[in-house]
Amino acid sequence: MSEQENWLEKAGTLVEALPYMRRYAGQPVVVKFGGHAMGEQSYIDAFAADMMLLRQVGAHPVVVHGGGPQIGAMLQRLQIESTFVDGLRITDESTISVVEMVLAGGINKALVSAIGSAGGRAVGISGKDGHLIEAAKLTHKRDDASAKEVDLGYVGYPRKVNPEVIHALVQADMIPVIAPIGLGHDRQTYNINADTSAGAIAGAIQATRLLMLTDVAGVKDKSGALIPQLTISEAKALIADGTVSGGMIPKLETCINAVEEGAEAAVILDGRTLHAVLVELFTEHGIGTLITADS
Repeated sequence: MSEQENWLEKAGTLVEALPYMRRYAGQPVVVKFGGHAMGEQSYIDAFAADMMLLRQVGAHPVVVHGGGPQIGAMLQRLQIESTFVDGLRITDESTISVVEMVLAGGINKALVSAIGSAGGRAVGISGKDGHLIEAAKLTHKRDDASAKEVDLGYVGYPRKVNPEVIHALVQADMIPVIAPIGLGHDRQTYNINADTSAGAIAGAIQATRLLMLTDVAGVKDKSGALIPQLTISEAKALIADGTVSGGMIPKLETCINAVEEGAEAAVILDGRTLHAVLVELFTEHGIGTLITADS
């Protein structure tokens, strides 16, 4: 059995997976790829094979990728010192040039190449292409008693998503691979969080799924057990009562926003699991936490 077929060991038989494959035929699926998996070639190759297979069964995958560690490594190599506030990198003029070079250059084209090697047809773009992501400057207040507003430089958020370029690529049988960079009305380039970008894109194209590949299994309850499914109200309650904390809060909020803006559902799942996308989509219970609208 080839490596590309090993996911069926978790999915069961191909016959069992077929109804789920049909479920996504003709439907857009936004996948945010980042975290630990981006640093391992075996995960990249498995991810690329997943995207190719999704397209083969009729789904329309749209990839949004991160690249924080790679940006940090390049800044260090170029001896450009970074300043962080509450874990957020202050992005000055020299830093944003490196960010764009790494995200829209090296990482983006490496993923396009990997998908091509797996047999898929991918095109790499950034949020600046075709005015895909119109960015606005992000403001930040310090997480301390001062609550002082800090200028993060060229860090933004998606003010508006114009999905025409995605639709055009999908209609041409291409897999869009998107670097999370946007252009502001001030004509400045802004670095945008990849999770936030993926969520905004998923809402704008009314994706049937937003898959957030991360470094954890999903949302967990107070005992540490994985929660397989949440409604928006239940997810908000977990944030309010402190069950969800730290870095999981913005990920869950991104999923909530995506569903509220038009995505059918969102999933937080462990991208370190080989062929995680296929196991999530083509099995009865999946492997992550599914977030849906309130019934």
